[in-house]
Amino acid sequence: MTYQKILLAGRPETDITPDLFTSVREDIPTISAGEVLVKLSHVSLDPAMRGWMSADPNSYIPPVDIGATMRASGIGYVVQSNNDDFPEGTRVIGLMGLTEYAVSNGQGLNKLPDDIPAEAVLSVIALPGITAYHGLFEVLKPEAGQTIAITAAAGSVGSLVGQMAKNKGLTVIGIAGSEEKCTWLKDELKFDHALNYKDADFEQQLAAVANEGIDLFFENTGGIAQAPIYNAMNAHGRIAVCGMIAEYNKTEPAPGPSWINIIKKRLMIQGFTMPDHFHRISEYGQALGGMLAKGELTYRAHILKGLDSAPEGINLLFKGENQGKLIVEL
Repeated sequence: MTYQKILLAGRPETDITPDLFTSVREDIPTISAGEVLVKLSHVSLDPAMRGWMSADPNSYIPPVDIGATMRASGIGYVVQSNNDDFPEGTRVIGLMGLTEYAVSNGQGLNKLPDDIPAEAVLSVIALPGITAYHGLFEVLKPEAGQTIAITAAAGSVGSLVGQMAKNKGLTVIGIAGSEEKCTWLKDELKFDHALNYKDADFEQQLAAVANEGIDLFFENTGGIAQAPIYNAMNAHGRIAVCGMIAEYNKTEPAPGPSWINIIKKRLMIQGFTMPDHFHRISEYGQALGGMLAKGELTYRAHILKGLDSAPEGINLLFKGENQGKLIVEL
């Protein structure tokens, strides 16, 4: 009996193209002492995969080796076990890759209850949720009455940041790249304001809704929305730099805004990545699960079918064409 997996075959110079991946079939492996065999049901496609494909040895996580299974978060069930901590039938989540089956010694696997849909897990409790939770509460440290601006606000991370900030009593300004996304932010997620950064008068719109300045900035994209938000920051404002998806496929980064305002306004700017905080996944997951159970968080998932959809599906993220958390159902 065989299974399919997707290997990294090359490294992108700019765009992610299908030829950078190879689909192979292999015999289902035999597990050794202490190992488990997991049959995956869903895998997650995330902007971070672009960085994982690069050759940069100084990144926050080692690059995927050429010829190795492409790294990805996934959910599945243990179908064979030589590990007492993960008996057969246990539902698990972890960085198992773009694959139908994965062997693990249990390190990096977390158990999941059976009653939470996979879409909810990957959209809220997994990487998007823990990223949103850490960036908002540990980096930005929001207080009721403040104003927060969020780029890629209709994305899997930004949409959760905005909802949690709104529930905390903040004024939320969501920045997205289409009218449909802005409508969803306003009508479904109840953001106070939703602006399309592609509008010719975006900067004027931002000035009108942030007429008392911006206290907190959750930065997901870089690109043309960054400078107007940065320039509108209030004194002692805080900026969490989560992602730069507008820059990932460029050979040369775009010029950033002047640092003078960092001094004048005494801004705090902090980048963060979740591998530094994986020891808190259980804590964050419980908090997010509680919010989800109370109906405090809404999500939407964009489902692709089959592993063969993954190599081209990843680019939906960089084109802004995904409608919610991008997930491959196996």
